[in-house]
Amino acid sequence: MTLASSAAWMFGCGVQGTPRPPRVERPAKITNLTAMQVGQDLQIQFTLPQLTTEGERLTRPLEIEILRALAPSGAGLSRLPEPEVWTLLTRQEWSPHAKDNVVSYSQHLTGREYHDWQGQTLVVAVRTLTRGFRHRPIESGSSNRVDVGIYDVSAAVENVKGVLTEKAVELEFSPPARTLSGGPAQDLAGYRIYRSSSGETGPFELLGEAPAPPFRDTHFEFGKTYFYQVSAVFGAPAHPALSEASSPVKVVARDIFPPAAPQGLEGLYSAGAVELVWTANTETDLAGYNVYRLDGQPARKLNKEPVRTPQFRDSSAEPGKAYTYYVTALDQSGNESLPSPKTEVETR
Repeated sequence: MTLASSAAWMFGCGVQGTPRPPRVERPAKITNLTAMQVGQDLQIQFTLPQLTTEGERLTRPLEIEILRALAPSGAGLSRLPEPEVWTLLTRQEWSPHAKDNVVSYSQHLTGREYHDWQGQTLVVAVRTLTRGFRHRPIESGSSNRVDVGIYDVSAAVENVKGVLTEKAVELEFSPPARTLSGGPAQDLAGYRIYRSSSGETGPFELLGEAPAPPFRDTHFEFGKTYFYQVSAVFGAPAHPALSEASSPVKVVARDIFPPAAPQGLEGLYSAGAVELVWTANTETDLAGYNVYRLDGQPARKLNKEPVRTPQFRDSSAEPGKAYTYYVTALDQSGNESLPSPKTEVETR
């Protein structure tokens, strides 16, 4: 009985197979790295890989290595040494800088790096890695390389002011005089202007560029609030370096600008009423017109609601009198224009 039971137990358990080694997860390499100097930082951005080199889904935590090399002076990129690891970021370190798998990270240049690398070309790459058996790194291939010229840029642009006009928000600001190293500002190529409509913390989007102040933002809408920042641009157009962004300036685009005064007002007494016509205004936010008659002081407004078309019939005019009329234009914000030139009509 015991022997039979033992045999049945042995056959029921089956034979255990050879243990499989853990799956190697080598991340696919990054191909969309961008990098730019902003102040004393290097702003880098790239998309994290989601697959392994075998096309399978990554499941292990990723770490990020930022690589860099200095191009030899006068030799260009043809004799570039192999990039070396500059910074290693664990998941806990890079995750606060990631959104929708896109990492935007600022690599700070130490005082010595900033001083020694000015006028040189820094070549940057990144790669990711997972950890395998005994914490062994399993690295992706190196990403595309980006060359960044290092410049002695200025501090943030100061004295930024926004002035609202009827046609544009005009931004005034002071050109930088000194660099971060304390020398006179050189290699200044212009300015980049950024705008946010969601708040002073952004996000800010590039609105345009200007060779010098002022900058005119003609793509705004009345009734909205905007925040603007300005950065000074240094270096060549293909490889620019930026100062840090200025403090944001707030502009409330409140429409306080009335339409132009209507023109061409004419009047004629006919069939017991005064017929008035004038030239139509061309403002895109025109709401209508008000019609006034001077037969005492103050002038009397004849319409209850804005007149939509440039014509009006005054049927309250009495025969045998002389009346003086003028009209004004209204916009959708309630701004009223100056009076039109007056016209006199005799009701005979």
